[in-house]
Amino acid sequence: MFANGQTVVQLLEQLAPKHIAMENDKIGLQLGTLQKEVSKVLIALDVTDEVVDEAIALGAQLIIAHHAIIYRPLAKLDTSTPAGKLYEKLIKNDIAVYIAHTNLDVADGGINDWMADMLGIPAEGRSSLEDVHTDKLYKLVVFVPKSHHEQVLQAIWNAGAGQIGGYSQCSFNIDGISTFKPGDSAKPFIGEQGKQERVEEVRIETVVPHSVHRRVVQALLKAHPYEEVAFDLYPVELKGRVFGLGRVGKLAAAVKLRDLAVKAKEAFDVPALRVVGDLNRDVRKIAVLGGAGSRYVRHALFAGADVLVTGDIDYHTAHDAAQAGLAIIDPGHNIEKLMKPRLASWLQGELQQRKYATEAIASTLNTEPFQFL
Repeated sequence: MFANGQTVVQLLEQLAPKHIAMENDKIGLQLGTLQKEVSKVLIALDVTDEVVDEAIALGAQLIIAHHAIIYRPLAKLDTSTPAGKLYEKLIKNDIAVYIAHTNLDVADGGINDWMADMLGIPAEGRSSLEDVHTDKLYKLVVFVPKSHHEQVLQAIWNAGAGQIGGYSQCSFNIDGISTFKPGDSAKPFIGEQGKQERVEEVRIETVVPHSVHRRVVQALLKAHPYEEVAFDLYPVELKGRVFGLGRVGKLAAAVKLRDLAVKAKEAFDVPALRVVGDLNRDVRKIAVLGGAGSRYVRHALFAGADVLVTGDIDYHTAHDAAQAGLAIIDPGHNIEKLMKPRLASWLQGELQQRKYATEAIASTLNTEPFQFL
């Protein structure tokens, strides 16, 4: 059985939910429909004419890309322009395009974590360069008959409830007596119509992140035996998980800037890169940021980083960084291509786990616009 396009996207959003993207970022469905069966999903960095041809040759019905194909509202759709021809080809071949951009950047286990992994920055002790989203927390209170207490508890935990910092499956449980009287139209799980019942129940209290609260409520209603489930969901002041752009962390031991640059060149598979700073200096605290990083030099300095690994550093920013004592390794914007095999592998695993025959395939095309002579 093939997955519906909407199902594929829902799986993706477990890794990179839309609400953690930066404000006004162009993400989500940009062209086509998700209301169809999808046998093949092509994972791409950019959606170019050649990438669309690749999708057509593969028989893909959906492209999941990192960079948007529509940046601003369209006043018209002129199919004689390069962009118009691209949209026309996608529409005629019934290929939908879905964008995961900064939400995939900041996600735990997303692009910036992949970059850090490839440079050997330990996961323990990593922090973000800039916090962009804090997940709001809710308190969930639900009343469950004792016979189904453990069943409901496990269901809401599996859906994402009960996480506080480094602790999972957090809850508080109190025994009590509930009363109710089923009406004439009721179909009670316990009791009889018109007769008051007194039932031993457990009051469960737990925290639920905003990002998964709908999923938790759905799991609760599915696991709970009652026809009418008594539960409360209200906001609390406790701070939830913070999602941030970029990563900062310390290597196990200091290395020469030259050696780190060579490692970055090999890890990110680029023919050349630019380096700012003394190649023989020792660096240990590393900041990484996928995409264009000129705006984040100050963030790296504030974090105490020795070197910032990012793309698209302009001339004047490079001078400012050098004067401030921050080394820079610029392997280019295109290194975000690392997301293709990793996201395809992650998504394929999620699809297989749910017994879908849909394939997630990494684009093999290089969309780097620059040539190096």
